[in-house]
Amino acid sequence: MHLAKLTAIATVLSGAGCLSLADRAEASEWGCEVLLCASSSDPSWRGVPACHPPMYRLITAMRGWGFSWPTCPEAGTGRPGYEVYDDCPAGWNIGYSDQDHGGGQPDICVQVRNTCPPGSGRRDDCQQTVTTPRPLREDPYYFDIRHHDGNVTRHWFSLRR
Repeated sequence: MHLAKLTAIATVLSGAGCLSLADRAEASEWGCEVLLCASSSDPSWRGVPACHPPMYRLITAMRGWGFSWPTCPEAGTGRPGYEVYDDCPAGWNIGYSDQDHGGGQPDICVQVRNTCPPGSGRRDDCQQTVTTPRPLREDPYYFDIRHHDGNVTRHWFSLRR
């Protein structure tokens, strides 16, 4: 069923003059190479010479107009996710630096500290809110890969050369 759907999409696109079946097969192969390389963790794709050509091609293609992430339909994954910020340290909560304007990025970590002297009964007057920039992820992209048993493994990666 999945293959039939992909074939139908490829047929529509090729009829529109946008994509040939050979182009679709080549894009799928490239997408699977990208997925395999991005999922490499020890070493990362940068430490696997065979991964350099498909990943460098990806990095270059991302700069182009109309870029579309190459996918690997056979693996059941689409485009990767992207999370620029890492988790806040233990005891800290995620906050937004631009709350006044109803938006912003979750770019800070917030902690409310009690600054009252020990034994003091007044807690509300002694609270201090401390913020720190939220750490950036070293590997901000990820693929979620579903296994045959239903479990999902998240593979983080970076596109820095």
